[in-house]
Amino acid sequence: MPDVRTALVSDLERCTELLGILFSQEQEFTADPEAQSRALSMITGNPELGRIFVCEVDGAIEGMVMLLFTVSTFLGKKVALLEDMVVAPRWRQKGLGSLLINHAMEFARNEGLARITLLTDGDNGAAQQFYQTKGFSKSEMVVFRKLLP
Repeated sequence: MPDVRTALVSDLERCTELLGILFSQEQEFTADPEAQSRALSMITGNPELGRIFVCEVDGAIEGMVMLLFTVSTFLGKKVALLEDMVVAPRWRQKGLGSLLINHAMEFARNEGLARITLLTDGDNGAAQQFYQTKGFSKSEMVVFRKLLP
C-alpha cells in the first residue's frame, strides 16, 4: 500500500535520483546530483522554506513532490510553488502522482496557504492534463528567468 509522508534526511539520496529522472525529461534542465542534494538538504533542514513529500511503496521511495513557500502580495497570504513532481517510470499511471499531489494540496489547505503555483514544460500535455484534473488552471502569465553568477 503506497504511503505519502514528509521526506527525511535519509530519503534525500533517493530524492536526488528521482530528480535526475525528472531533469532528464525536461528541456531546460540537466541533472547535477551535487546541486540537487544540496538543495534538498536546505529544504529538509529549514521547514520554513518548504516541504518535500515522498511516496513510499513496499519500503522504497517511488515518487516525490515539493512545496516551496513564499508570500503573495496580491492575496496578502502565504502561498506555495509546487516543484519537482516526479514518479519513477515503472510506477506511472498507477495513482502515485494523485496521492502525492492530493497530499500536497491537503497540507497546503491545513497550513492556510492561499494558492499553489506550478510550472510544467509547454509540450508536456500529459502533465498539463493531470494538473487540470486536479483543479489547476493554465495562467496567461509568462515565465522569465535570469541566472545570477
